[in-house]
Amino acid sequence: MLGAKNITIDVKNGGISYIRVIDDGSGILPDDMEIAFERHATSKIRKAKDLEVVKSMGFRGEALASIAAISKVELVSKTEKEDMGYKVVLEGGNLIDKHEEGASVGTSITVKELFYNTPVRYKFLKKDFTELGYIEDAVTRIALANPDISIKLMNSGKTIIQTNGNGKIEDCIYAIYGKEVVENILPVDYTYEDMHITGVIGKPIISRSNRSNQLFFVNHRYIKDKTLTSAAEQGFKGLVTIGKHGFLILNIDMDAKNVDVNVHPTKLEVRFKDESNIFKAVYHSIKETLLKGDLVSDPEKDYSDFTPNDMLKEVKNKDRVEAWGLNKSFNSSKEEEKAEKEDDELKFSDFKNTIKGLDEETRTKFVQEIAKATTAEEISSRTK
Repeated sequence: MLGAKNITIDVKNGGISYIRVIDDGSGILPDDMEIAFERHATSKIRKAKDLEVVKSMGFRGEALASIAAISKVELVSKTEKEDMGYKVVLEGGNLIDKHEEGASVGTSITVKELFYNTPVRYKFLKKDFTELGYIEDAVTRIALANPDISIKLMNSGKTIIQTNGNGKIEDCIYAIYGKEVVENILPVDYTYEDMHITGVIGKPIISRSNRSNQLFFVNHRYIKDKTLTSAAEQGFKGLVTIGKHGFLILNIDMDAKNVDVNVHPTKLEVRFKDESNIFKAVYHSIKETLLKGDLVSDPEKDYSDFTPNDMLKEVKNKDRVEAWGLNKSFNSSKEEEKAEKEDDELKFSDFKNTIKGLDEETRTKFVQEIAKATTAEEISSRTK
Protein backbone atom coordinates (compact mmCIF):
# COMPACT_ATOMS: atom_id res chain seq x y z
CA MET A 1 0.00 0.00 0.00
CA LEU A 2 1.17 3.52 -0.79
CA GLY A 3 3.33 5.00 1.96
CA ALA A 4 3.84 1.75 3.88
CA LYS A 5 7.06 1.41 5.89
CA ASN A 6 6.24 -1.95 7.49
CA ILE A 7 4.61 -4.96 5.83
CA THR A 8 3.89 -8.30 7.49
CA ILE A 9 2.82 -11.43 5.60
CA ASP A 10 1.48 -14.24 7.77
CA VAL A 11 0.60 -17.61 6.20
CA LYS A 12 -0.49 -21.06 7.30
CA ASN A 13 -0.20 -24.33 5.39
CA GLY A 14 1.83 -22.63 2.71
CA GLY A 15 -0.90 -20.02 2.26
CA ILE A 16 -3.53 -22.58 1.24
CA SER A 17 -5.69 -22.17 4.33
CA TYR A 18 -4.65 -18.67 5.43
CA ILE A 19 -2.81 -15.59 4.16
CA ARG A 20 -2.83 -12.22 5.86
CA VAL A 21 -0.99 -9.10 4.67
CA ILE A 22 -0.80 -6.10 7.00
CA ASP A 23 0.73 -2.71 6.20
CA ASP A 24 0.92 0.75 7.74
CA GLY A 25 0.33 2.65 4.52
CA SER A 26 -2.15 5.39 3.65
CA GLY A 27 -5.19 3.09 3.80
CA ILE A 28 -8.27 2.82 1.55
CA LEU A 29 -11.33 5.03 1.69
CA PRO A 30 -14.54 3.16 2.67
CA ASP A 31 -16.22 3.93 -0.67
CA ASP A 32 -13.29 2.42 -2.57
CA MET A 33 -13.09 -0.83 -0.59
CA GLU A 34 -16.08 -2.45 -2.26
CA ILE A 35 -15.12 -1.12 -5.69
CA ALA A 36 -11.64 -2.65 -5.32
CA PHE A 37 -13.18 -6.11 -5.74
CA GLU A 38 -14.96 -5.24 -8.98
CA ARG A 39 -13.46 -6.62 -12.20
CA HIS A 40 -11.01 -4.30 -13.96
CA ALA A 41 -11.04 -1.80 -11.10
CA THR A 42 -7.84 0.24 -10.75
CA SER A 43 -6.74 3.43 -9.03
CA LYS A 44 -3.66 3.84 -11.24
CA ILE A 45 -5.25 5.09 -14.45
CA ARG A 46 -7.10 8.39 -14.61
CA LYS A 47 -6.50 9.21 -18.28
CA ALA A 48 -5.20 7.37 -21.35
CA LYS A 49 -1.70 8.85 -21.11
CA ASP A 50 -1.27 7.29 -17.66
CA LEU A 51 -0.85 3.91 -19.37
CA GLU A 52 2.55 5.02 -20.68
CA VAL A 53 4.01 6.12 -17.36
CA VAL A 54 2.76 3.64 -14.74
CA LYS A 55 5.71 2.70 -12.53
CA SER A 56 3.90 1.48 -9.42
CA MET A 57 3.48 -2.15 -8.56
CA GLY A 58 0.18 -3.86 -7.86
CA PHE A 59 -2.43 -6.22 -9.20
CA ARG A 60 -3.94 -6.15 -12.63
CA GLY A 61 -7.52 -4.93 -12.49
CA GLU A 62 -9.16 -8.35 -12.24
CA ALA A 63 -6.85 -9.95 -9.66
CA LEU A 64 -8.69 -9.00 -6.45
CA ALA A 65 -11.97 -9.99 -8.02
CA SER A 66 -10.49 -13.37 -9.02
CA ILE A 67 -9.07 -13.99 -5.54
CA ALA A 68 -12.36 -13.11 -3.86
CA ALA A 69 -14.25 -15.43 -6.21
CA ILE A 70 -12.43 -18.56 -4.97
CA SER A 71 -11.87 -17.77 -1.28
CA LYS A 72 -13.14 -16.04 1.83
CA VAL A 73 -11.75 -12.52 2.11
CA GLU A 74 -11.72 -9.90 4.84
CA LEU A 75 -10.45 -6.38 4.15
CA VAL A 76 -9.93 -3.86 6.95
CA SER A 77 -8.53 -0.41 6.28
CA LYS A 78 -8.32 3.06 7.77
CA THR A 79 -7.03 6.35 6.41
CA GLU A 80 -5.45 9.03 8.56
CA LYS A 81 -8.41 11.36 8.04
CA GLU A 82 -11.06 8.84 9.12
CA ASP A 83 -11.99 8.41 12.78
CA MET A 84 -12.84 4.71 12.33
CA GLY A 85 -11.70 1.94 10.09
CA TYR A 86 -13.97 0.01 7.74
CA LYS A 87 -14.32 -3.70 7.08
CA VAL A 88 -15.76 -5.68 4.18
CA VAL A 89 -16.23 -9.45 4.08
CA LEU A 90 -16.64 -11.47 0.89
CA GLU A 91 -17.21 -15.17 0.21
CA GLY A 92 -17.05 -16.61 -3.26
CA GLY A 93 -17.02 -13.10 -4.68
CA ASN A 94 -20.23 -12.07 -2.90
CA LEU A 95 -20.30 -9.22 -0.37
CA ILE A 96 -21.39 -10.72 2.97
CA ASP A 97 -20.84 -7.87 5.41
CA LYS A 98 -19.59 -4.30 5.67
CA HIS A 99 -19.30 -2.18 8.77
CA GLU A 100 -17.13 0.25 10.72
CA GLU A 101 -14.37 -1.29 12.81
CA GLY A 102 -11.59 -0.03 15.04
CA ALA A 103 -8.26 -0.20 13.24
CA SER A 104 -4.85 1.43 12.93
CA VAL A 105 -3.96 3.52 9.91
CA GLY A 106 -3.15 1.12 7.10
CA THR A 107 -4.66 -1.97 5.52
CA SER A 108 -5.10 -5.61 6.45
CA ILE A 109 -6.35 -8.21 3.98
CA THR A 110 -6.98 -11.83 4.93
CA VAL A 111 -7.59 -14.63 2.45
CA LYS A 112 -8.86 -17.95 3.80
CA GLU A 113 -9.60 -21.37 2.30
CA LEU A 114 -8.31 -20.95 -1.23
CA PHE A 115 -10.47 -22.80 -3.80
CA TYR A 116 -12.94 -23.90 -1.12
CA ASN A 117 -15.74 -23.63 -3.69
CA THR A 118 -13.78 -25.04 -6.65
CA PRO A 119 -12.49 -28.47 -5.58
CA VAL A 120 -11.26 -29.32 -9.06
CA ARG A 121 -8.78 -26.41 -8.97
CA TYR A 122 -7.92 -27.13 -5.32
CA LYS A 123 -6.54 -30.52 -6.37
CA PHE A 124 -3.88 -28.84 -8.48
CA LEU A 125 -2.29 -27.02 -5.55
CA LYS A 126 1.14 -28.34 -4.60
CA LYS A 127 2.22 -29.50 -1.15
CA ASP A 128 2.36 -26.91 1.62
CA PHE A 129 6.17 -26.48 1.54
CA THR A 130 6.12 -26.04 -2.25
CA GLU A 131 3.45 -23.35 -2.12
CA LEU A 132 5.35 -21.68 0.73
CA GLY A 133 8.43 -21.67 -1.49
CA TYR A 134 6.54 -19.71 -4.15
CA ILE A 135 5.50 -17.16 -1.53
CA GLU A 136 9.01 -16.91 -0.14
CA ASP A 137 10.41 -16.26 -3.63
CA ALA A 138 7.86 -13.51 -4.25
CA VAL A 139 8.47 -11.85 -0.87
CA THR A 140 12.25 -12.07 -1.39
CA ARG A 141 11.99 -10.16 -4.66
CA ILE A 142 9.74 -7.51 -3.13
CA ALA A 143 12.08 -7.07 -0.16
CA LEU A 144 15.18 -6.72 -2.35
CA ALA A 145 13.44 -4.19 -4.59
CA ASN A 146 12.32 -2.16 -1.57
CA PRO A 147 15.12 -2.12 1.05
CA ASP A 148 13.55 1.00 2.59
CA ILE A 149 10.49 -1.02 3.69
CA SER A 150 10.61 -3.46 6.61
CA ILE A 151 9.16 -6.74 5.35
CA LYS A 152 8.39 -9.77 7.48
CA LEU A 153 7.21 -13.19 6.31
CA MET A 154 5.87 -15.68 8.84
CA ASN A 155 4.66 -19.24 8.40
CA SER A 156 2.59 -20.72 11.22
CA GLY A 157 4.16 -18.30 13.70
CA LYS A 158 7.74 -18.88 12.56
CA THR A 159 9.64 -15.98 10.96
CA ILE A 160 11.04 -16.91 7.54
CA ILE A 161 12.20 -13.51 6.28
CA GLN A 162 12.63 -10.22 8.13
CA THR A 163 14.30 -7.08 6.81
CA ASN A 164 14.85 -3.91 8.81
CA GLY A 165 13.84 -1.37 6.16
CA ASN A 166 16.82 0.95 6.72
CA GLY A 167 17.30 1.43 2.99
CA LYS A 168 20.60 -0.48 2.76
CA ILE A 169 20.49 -3.25 0.18
CA GLU A 170 23.44 -4.96 1.91
CA ASP A 171 21.43 -5.38 5.14
CA CYS A 172 18.52 -6.73 3.15
CA ILE A 173 20.80 -9.26 1.43
CA TYR A 174 22.25 -10.29 4.78
CA ALA A 175 18.75 -10.98 6.15
CA ILE A 176 17.83 -13.11 3.14
CA TYR A 177 21.05 -14.78 1.94
CA GLY A 178 23.30 -14.68 4.98
CA LYS A 179 26.81 -13.60 5.95
CA GLU A 180 28.82 -15.42 3.26
CA VAL A 181 26.97 -13.72 0.43
CA VAL A 182 26.96 -10.22 1.89
CA GLU A 183 30.74 -10.43 2.46
CA ASN A 184 31.30 -11.20 -1.23
CA ILE A 185 29.26 -8.57 -3.05
CA LEU A 186 30.26 -5.38 -4.82
CA PRO A 187 28.02 -2.30 -5.05
CA VAL A 188 26.86 -1.19 -8.50
CA ASP A 189 26.16 2.43 -9.39
CA TYR A 190 26.39 2.93 -13.14
CA THR A 191 24.81 5.37 -15.58
CA TYR A 192 24.49 4.63 -19.28
CA GLU A 193 22.77 7.29 -21.37
CA ASP A 194 19.38 7.80 -19.66
CA MET A 195 19.53 4.60 -17.60
CA HIS A 196 20.76 4.36 -14.01
CA ILE A 197 21.72 0.89 -12.76
CA THR A 198 22.08 0.21 -9.05
CA GLY A 199 22.35 -2.88 -6.89
CA VAL A 200 25.07 -5.43 -6.27
CA ILE A 201 26.98 -8.17 -8.07
CA GLY A 202 28.68 -11.06 -6.38
CA LYS A 203 32.30 -12.05 -6.53
CA PRO A 204 32.83 -15.25 -8.52
CA ILE A 205 33.29 -17.26 -5.31
CA ILE A 206 29.50 -17.13 -4.68
CA SER A 207 28.47 -18.06 -8.23
CA ARG A 208 25.89 -20.83 -8.48
CA SER A 209 24.97 -23.60 -10.90
CA ASN A 210 21.64 -21.94 -11.75
CA ARG A 211 20.32 -18.42 -12.32
CA SER A 212 18.02 -18.30 -9.29
CA ASN A 213 20.32 -15.69 -7.71
CA GLN A 214 20.23 -13.41 -10.73
CA LEU A 215 17.45 -10.89 -10.11
CA PHE A 216 16.66 -8.04 -12.49
CA PHE A 217 14.31 -5.18 -11.75
CA VAL A 218 13.13 -2.44 -14.08
CA ASN A 219 11.89 0.60 -12.18
CA HIS A 220 11.80 -1.70 -9.11
CA ARG A 221 9.58 -4.24 -10.88
CA TYR A 222 10.96 -7.80 -11.01
CA ILE A 223 11.23 -9.13 -14.55
CA LYS A 224 12.68 -12.01 -16.55
CA ASP A 225 14.35 -11.08 -19.82
CA LYS A 226 16.69 -12.92 -22.19
CA THR A 227 18.55 -9.75 -23.13
CA LEU A 228 19.45 -9.01 -19.52
CA THR A 229 20.41 -12.63 -18.86
CA SER A 230 22.67 -12.65 -21.92
CA ALA A 231 24.30 -9.37 -20.86
CA ALA A 232 25.03 -10.83 -17.42
CA GLU A 233 26.51 -13.97 -18.92
CA GLN A 234 28.86 -11.92 -21.09
CA GLY A 235 29.70 -9.62 -18.19
CA PHE A 236 30.87 -12.52 -16.03
CA LYS A 237 32.56 -14.37 -18.90
CA GLY A 238 36.07 -15.48 -18.05
CA LEU A 239 35.53 -15.06 -14.32
CA VAL A 240 33.11 -17.83 -13.43
CA THR A 241 33.73 -21.44 -14.33
CA ILE A 242 31.70 -23.15 -17.05
CA GLY A 243 28.24 -24.07 -15.81
CA LYS A 244 28.24 -21.40 -13.09
CA HIS A 245 26.29 -18.14 -13.01
CA GLY A 246 27.27 -14.99 -11.15
CA PHE A 247 25.20 -13.57 -8.30
CA LEU A 248 23.53 -10.23 -9.05
CA ILE A 249 20.66 -8.01 -7.99
CA LEU A 250 20.27 -5.07 -10.36
CA ASN A 251 17.62 -2.39 -10.72
CA ILE A 252 17.42 -0.41 -13.94
CA ASP A 253 15.83 2.99 -13.57
CA MET A 254 14.67 4.20 -16.96
CA ASP A 255 11.99 6.25 -18.67
CA ALA A 256 8.73 4.29 -18.44
CA LYS A 257 8.03 5.20 -22.07
CA ASN A 258 10.98 3.05 -23.16
CA VAL A 259 9.66 -0.18 -21.66
CA ASP A 260 6.32 -1.95 -22.09
CA VAL A 261 5.32 -3.87 -18.95
CA ASN A 262 1.97 -5.10 -20.31
CA VAL A 263 3.13 -7.83 -22.67
CA HIS A 264 2.57 -10.69 -20.20
CA PRO A 265 -0.38 -11.42 -17.85
CA THR A 266 1.87 -11.70 -14.79
CA LYS A 267 4.01 -8.73 -15.89
CA LEU A 268 7.14 -10.87 -15.54
CA GLU A 269 8.19 -10.13 -19.09
CA VAL A 270 8.69 -6.74 -20.70
CA ARG A 271 9.53 -5.33 -24.10
CA PHE A 272 12.31 -2.76 -24.38
CA LYS A 273 12.26 -0.01 -26.98
CA ASP A 274 16.02 -0.43 -27.53
CA GLU A 275 17.33 -3.87 -26.52
CA SER A 276 20.85 -3.05 -27.72
CA ASN A 277 21.21 -0.17 -25.27
CA ILE A 278 19.82 -2.27 -22.41
CA PHE A 279 22.35 -5.00 -23.17
CA LYS A 280 25.24 -2.53 -23.21
CA ALA A 281 24.11 -0.85 -20.00
CA VAL A 282 23.94 -4.11 -18.02
CA TYR A 283 27.09 -5.56 -19.56
CA HIS A 284 29.21 -2.50 -18.82
CA SER A 285 27.78 -2.07 -15.33
CA ILE A 286 28.97 -5.59 -14.48
CA LYS A 287 32.35 -5.30 -16.20
CA GLU A 288 33.20 -1.93 -14.69
CA THR A 289 32.18 -3.05 -11.21
CA LEU A 290 34.36 -6.15 -11.47
CA LEU A 291 37.20 -4.02 -12.78
CA LYS A 292 36.93 -1.62 -9.85
CA GLY A 293 36.83 -4.61 -7.52
CA ASP A 294 40.11 -5.82 -9.08
CA LEU A 295 38.48 -9.06 -10.20
CA VAL A 296 39.31 -8.81 -13.88
CA SER A 297 42.47 -7.95 -15.72
CA ASP A 298 42.44 -4.41 -17.07
CA PRO A 299 43.02 -4.57 -20.85
CA GLU A 300 44.78 -1.21 -20.61
CA LYS A 301 47.03 -2.24 -17.74
CA ASP A 302 50.70 -2.21 -18.64
CA TYR A 303 52.25 -5.56 -17.74
CA SER A 304 55.49 -4.86 -19.56
CA ASP A 305 57.39 -3.87 -16.41
CA PHE A 306 56.16 -6.80 -14.31
CA THR A 307 58.92 -8.80 -12.66
CA PRO A 308 58.48 -12.49 -11.78
CA ASN A 309 57.75 -11.43 -8.23
CA ASP A 310 55.07 -8.96 -9.40
CA MET A 311 53.40 -11.72 -11.36
CA LEU A 312 53.38 -14.06 -8.38
CA LYS A 313 51.59 -11.38 -6.37
CA GLU A 314 49.16 -10.84 -9.23
CA VAL A 315 48.08 -14.46 -9.52
CA LYS A 316 48.03 -15.03 -5.78
CA ASN A 317 45.25 -12.46 -5.38
CA LYS A 318 42.60 -14.49 -3.55
CA ASP A 319 39.61 -13.35 -5.58
CA ARG A 320 41.33 -13.90 -8.90
CA VAL A 321 42.46 -17.40 -8.00
CA GLU A 322 38.98 -18.36 -6.79
CA ALA A 323 37.37 -16.71 -9.81
CA TRP A 324 39.37 -18.91 -12.14
CA GLY A 325 38.50 -22.01 -10.18
CA LEU A 326 42.06 -22.51 -8.99
CA ASN A 327 42.72 -24.01 -5.58
CA LYS A 328 46.48 -23.68 -5.77
CA SER A 329 47.93 -22.80 -2.40
CA PHE A 330 51.13 -20.82 -2.27
CA ASN A 331 53.78 -20.73 0.40
CA SER A 332 54.11 -17.00 -0.09
CA SER A 333 56.96 -16.20 2.24
CA LYS A 334 59.44 -18.69 0.77
CA GLU A 335 58.35 -18.16 -2.82
CA GLU A 336 58.46 -14.39 -2.63
CA GLU A 337 61.84 -14.50 -0.96
CA LYS A 338 63.18 -16.75 -3.69
CA ALA A 339 61.54 -14.65 -6.40
CA GLU A 340 63.13 -11.51 -5.07
CA LYS A 341 66.57 -13.10 -5.17
CA GLU A 342 66.08 -14.28 -8.73
CA ASP A 343 64.44 -11.07 -9.88
CA ASP A 344 67.60 -9.32 -11.02
CA GLU A 345 68.89 -12.40 -12.83
CA LEU A 346 65.78 -13.13 -14.91
CA LYS A 347 65.29 -11.25 -18.13
CA PHE A 348 61.69 -10.92 -19.15
CA SER A 349 61.95 -10.06 -22.81
CA ASP A 350 59.72 -12.92 -24.01
CA PHE A 351 57.24 -12.28 -21.23
CA LYS A 352 56.98 -8.58 -22.05
CA ASN A 353 56.38 -9.22 -25.72
CA THR A 354 53.80 -11.91 -25.06
CA ILE A 355 51.62 -10.17 -22.48
CA LYS A 356 51.29 -6.95 -24.44
CA GLY A 357 48.36 -6.71 -26.84
CA LEU A 358 46.53 -9.83 -25.66
CA ASP A 359 42.76 -9.69 -25.61
CA GLU A 360 41.07 -10.15 -22.25
CA GLU A 361 40.10 -13.81 -22.68
CA THR A 362 43.58 -14.82 -23.86
CA ARG A 363 45.20 -12.87 -21.05
CA THR A 364 43.01 -14.69 -18.54
CA LYS A 365 44.14 -18.07 -19.88
CA PHE A 366 47.72 -16.85 -19.91
CA VAL A 367 47.63 -15.80 -16.28
CA GLN A 368 45.87 -19.05 -15.37
CA GLU A 369 48.85 -20.89 -16.80
CA ILE A 370 51.22 -18.70 -14.81
CA ALA A 371 49.17 -19.37 -11.68
CA LYS A 372 50.18 -23.01 -11.85
CA ALA A 373 53.74 -21.96 -11.17
CA THR A 374 55.12 -21.74 -7.65
CA THR A 375 58.40 -19.97 -8.30
CA ALA A 376 59.60 -17.08 -10.41
CA GLU A 377 61.80 -19.49 -12.37
CA GLU A 378 58.77 -21.54 -13.38
CA ILE A 379 56.96 -18.37 -14.43
CA SER A 380 59.84 -17.41 -16.67
CA SER A 381 59.79 -20.89 -18.19
CA ARG A 382 56.04 -20.90 -18.79
CA THR A 383 56.06 -17.52 -20.51
CA LYS A 384 58.61 -18.43 -23.14
